[in-house]
Amino acid sequence: MNIVILGLSITSSWGNGHATTFRGLVRELNNRGHHVLFLERDKPWYAGNRDLPNPEYCQTELYTSLDDLAQRFTEHVREADLVIVGSYVPEGVQVGEWVVKTAHGIKAFYDIDTPVTLAKLERQDYEYLHPSLIPQYDLYLSFTGGPTLDLLEQKYGSPMARALYCSFDPELYFYEYKEIKWDLGYLGTYSDDRQPPLEKLMIDAARQWREGRFVVAGPQYPESIQWPENVQYIHHLPPAHHRDFYNSQRFTQNITRADMIKAGYSPSVRLFEAAACCTPIISDYWDGLDTLFEFDSEILVSYSEKDTLRYLREICNSERKAIGSRARKKVMSQHTAAHRAQELESYAAELIVLRPVSKEQFNKEQLSVTSE
Repeated sequence: MNIVILGLSITSSWGNGHATTFRGLVRELNNRGHHVLFLERDKPWYAGNRDLPNPEYCQTELYTSLDDLAQRFTEHVREADLVIVGSYVPEGVQVGEWVVKTAHGIKAFYDIDTPVTLAKLERQDYEYLHPSLIPQYDLYLSFTGGPTLDLLEQKYGSPMARALYCSFDPELYFYEYKEIKWDLGYLGTYSDDRQPPLEKLMIDAARQWREGRFVVAGPQYPESIQWPENVQYIHHLPPAHHRDFYNSQRFTQNITRADMIKAGYSPSVRLFEAAACCTPIISDYWDGLDTLFEFDSEILVSYSEKDTLRYLREICNSERKAIGSRARKKVMSQHTAAHRAQELESYAAELIVLRPVSKEQFNKEQLSVTSE
């Protein structure tokens, strides 16, 4: 297929998890023979933090405005077999309206923030998606599975809503021996709704276990936060350092945003990346987590600092490694970027079968068959 993706960013992972998701998916689409043009709005906060300015597996172009986008890329969008608009794209509603009017192929919305998006729609906050656009997209690719897919189809009128979870790249995330620096680590950009559970499950545990070694890595944390002496803070950790980070800790902490807990079935990319490195995960609970990992065998669930401390102190080294190994086996079998590329192909194929063919297209296809 000839695919055009209009996404938040593929060139910069600064302050967003979209880049790593897009990078893995696009690379695997390229490996499977598809051509991808990735269109990204040029923004100053990404311009100074582009850790992958020119991905080798796709054509990447920056545009400066809606007019610039339309002037330079109308033909590309019109002729593409599949056009995908991502969540949090600047002026995403206008971009989406332009895409559904322009594209002749399949038009899809890829929501890497589905619970956040739906919460915004309920508040009539149409930052990057308007309810009227949802029925106009042929396909709604959702970061969230489960009951949310029915909600998208039945309440919002999506013709076809399918889960397309985030994924990981096996060439980048795997186990390698590293000196253990921390007992428990957390990787994630600051958010108001994630900070209270982070305090409850991890920071309170650090306060109670002074001998333990803890680390928090991610941008945008307020300077007013007073970290305990045994909690190291790393301002920003580029994706190239994530594997080392996971392999340097005994356990890793997973914290989920409030809207995603409410919706359930919303795995973070950090879950898959950590599991791929054989690092045992201590996670908060949400509906659907047990459809991804088996509790106590492949993942550990914590409801309080007492649970966290019990895992850190009582699980022996051999069992710790066994939990990590089982989690890696699970994600390798179901959650790589290659799996997501195959799922996207299957959804596109399903739409091609279902969507009506115009008389002009039918005659064109018949002419091609006759010529052969």
